Amino acid sequence: MNSMSPSFPEALRTWTRIGLLSFGGPAAQIGLMHRILVDEKKWLPEDKYLSALSFCMLLPGPEAMQLATYAGWRLHGVRGGLAAGLMFVAPGAAVVLALAMIYAAFGNVPLVQAVFFGVKAAVLVIVVEALLRISRRALKLSEHWVIAGLSFIGIFFLGLPFPLIVFAAALFGFVRAKPVATALVPLASVSLAQTARTAVLWLTIWIAPLLAVAAIFGPASVPAQLGWFFSKLAVVTFGGAYAVLAYMGQDVALRYHWLDAGQMMDGLGLAETTPGPLILVTEFVGFIAAFQRAGGPAWAMGILGAAIALWATFAPCFLWIFTGAPYIDWIIAQPRLKGALAAITAAVVGVILNLTVWFALHVFFGRVELVTAWPLQIWTPTLSTLDWRVVVLAAICAVLLLRQHWTIAAVLAVAAALAVPMRLWM
Repeated sequence: MNSMSPSFPEALRTWTRIGLLSFGGPAAQIGLMHRILVDEKKWLPEDKYLSALSFCMLLPGPEAMQLATYAGWRLHGVRGGLAAGLMFVAPGAAVVLALAMIYAAFGNVPLVQAVFFGVKAAVLVIVVEALLRISRRALKLSEHWVIAGLSFIGIFFLGLPFPLIVFAAALFGFVRAKPVATALVPLASVSLAQTARTAVLWLTIWIAPLLAVAAIFGPASVPAQLGWFFSKLAVVTFGGAYAVLAYMGQDVALRYHWLDAGQMMDGLGLAETTPGPLILVTEFVGFIAAFQRAGGPAWAMGILGAAIALWATFAPCFLWIFTGAPYIDWIIAQPRLKGALAAITAAVVGVILNLTVWFALHVFFGRVELVTAWPLQIWTPTLSTLDWRVVVLAAICAVLLLRQHWTIAAVLAVAAALAVPMRLWM
């Protein structure tokens, strides 16, 4: 625990605030947490925040939620990690469940679509601000700028796997760093036996409920298949949220036939414009799949499907963090490992830039296609589909957030309020 730790109730209020404001995907969420935890509250030093971010980027799963869990763990141990992780997810999960139920009952609601229309424009600006904030602090050397640039080129134009980019950056940073004599730091604050017990405990917490579901409903049932599918997804979710969603969308629509492609895109739109990790789209998929395909009481099965998807997606995050977090201080005390983490952080800036450009194209233009000419791939918008309303909303949000320094909540509220008449009547 940090010697300057806040009280647990104060920290819980802050985790709740972060959970309610965590719009915009990982880039915006990482920037939001940096602003609150490092700049405002000063609960985490800059170097430890960035080192933890690099560590979380190496893990499968939603890195922003895992970073929040680590921050909570550092302040108040396991209960702090649970509070931070759960509150990061809970507000968005509640909103996605409510919207999934509305979607299942009524289909698309024009008023809700109009609100999301404005929120998307604001989210784009929030992501840009996060990119600027993180890059100013992470790109300290000229070689870091080169790593960030190459990372962006590799993932955006060449479609290289994210794990490959991270590995290459880590290897470069490890080799490049000069070993210097430093004070010895204990390997970790826990023994290897304690680490093993922690891993077994959280592995059991993750898997046991899913095995119970399979035993109750049968291994071939939709609830059991959801548990297996999203558990598998939780282990292989390297490559950024959009790479994961592309993989998930293909399996959900083409292999399992739980949803069609249009429903997948609707779910992604809901997840993009609600608080919490973008991977909350798994909750939408779980609800709609069980609602439509599981048999039995549709609403009850839908809620069960949503719960299974949430559990299988996020329970593993606590396993990774509570097992690995005690070793982060030791890692950053090693010159070569610290160099590797610094290079990974620089690569992360390139990945965030990739997400920013991808998101901007899909927000501003109604039609965007992936054009491939080996070895290049280029996201190409249809210029005639540029939506001037989004441009106007984004410009207003940019002035309010970047020039006037309004709060994120206020900018989101203004964008949503302006979008309703623009979407419905213009």
